[in-house]
Amino acid sequence: MSDDLFELELTAMAHGGAALGRHERRVVFVPYTLPGERIQARLTEERKSFARGEVVEILSPSPHRVEPPCPHFGPGRCGGCHWQHIDYEAQLEFKQTVVRDQLQRIGKFDSPQVRPTLPSPSPWGYRAYMTFTVDEAGRLGLWSDDNARIVPIEECHILDPALLDAFQQLDLDPEGIERVRFQVGSQPDDRMVILSTTDDLAPEIEVDFPVSVNLLLSDNEPVNLIGSPQVSYQVFDRAFQVTAGGFFQSNPPVAEMLVEQVLTRLDLAFIAPRAGLVVSVESYPPAVTDADANLADLDNVDLVEGSVEAVLDDLAGPIDAAVVDPPRTGLSRAVIEGLIRLAPATLVYVSCDPATLARDARQLAEGGFELLDVQPVDMFPQTYHVECVASLRHR
Repeated sequence: MSDDLFELELTAMAHGGAALGRHERRVVFVPYTLPGERIQARLTEERKSFARGEVVEILSPSPHRVEPPCPHFGPGRCGGCHWQHIDYEAQLEFKQTVVRDQLQRIGKFDSPQVRPTLPSPSPWGYRAYMTFTVDEAGRLGLWSDDNARIVPIEECHILDPALLDAFQQLDLDPEGIERVRFQVGSQPDDRMVILSTTDDLAPEIEVDFPVSVNLLLSDNEPVNLIGSPQVSYQVFDRAFQVTAGGFFQSNPPVAEMLVEQVLTRLDLAFIAPRAGLVVSVESYPPAVTDADANLADLDNVDLVEGSVEAVLDDLAGPIDAAVVDPPRTGLSRAVIEGLIRLAPATLVYVSCDPATLARDARQLAEGGFELLDVQPVDMFPQTYHVECVASLRHR
């Protein structure tokens, strides 16, 4: 946009991963920088109330700045990571600060109790699955940080080593293939490749190392081609099968930490064995099938296939406790109204976006719930993404 350079003092970390400062009475967001740094910047986008910029030179670096290990990281490159330039302890502190800021600014909570971020056991090599897109040259890559192009990937430092090995071994004819997802279960040899094609037709494929291969159709239905249609994850003393196309947290050790945080807030061990009746609502049919197999030893769980919005209207109280784990967009108004109607004494909200958590917590507070505390959990080191477990109590 503008070639005019200016100096900028960065004062805080914003939700979205960029640090911010003020220039000519306007907030400027600059990615790949840190609070406390002084930089030379250039504007890339101007809006009425804020602007975005890019760093031209770091004049005074933060003591928390480190050298990124990945050659694909940086402005205009791979968008899979945002914070490889920040030491890990500082990443945890920034995530706590951002969560608190969102609850204050969006949720209008005066003094929300936000606990220190729980760290991932492994800040590198933690991702149990990752989806790559095939570029025009037939190379596997990830979208750039501005979503403008596919960046061919040769190495990935956040990918589980067992998957990195599969990524490097797979010899695939890319014709007709749009995306390739690599996934690994709790055991390194429990590996899966999931293909998405332009015409829903299975490509010819041969593998000479232990890996299952599945085709994911455009309607998200899986078709098993080689090996197994599932991988398995161990969470405490239970194993969970996950069918190709189904969802499981991408950092399994941190998923176990999330479960522990939820159960602590419910004052239970695993929910189903200790509750009189558990109603589980899921809209993706293969996930319902997985849940049926995973909970086969329990007879006090009702599995309901459908959207939460459709199911809540048919639920009658009393309900002692509810656990919600919505997508990044948060809870719909219909779900919030249903929770307010059911009025469970305890509500545990698992969030993957602090902005929508703050919005929903405010609406729940206006409907009779009290926000007790929020526990950030670092599911995605080297990125700005943060999971949260929030406790609410009906007054």
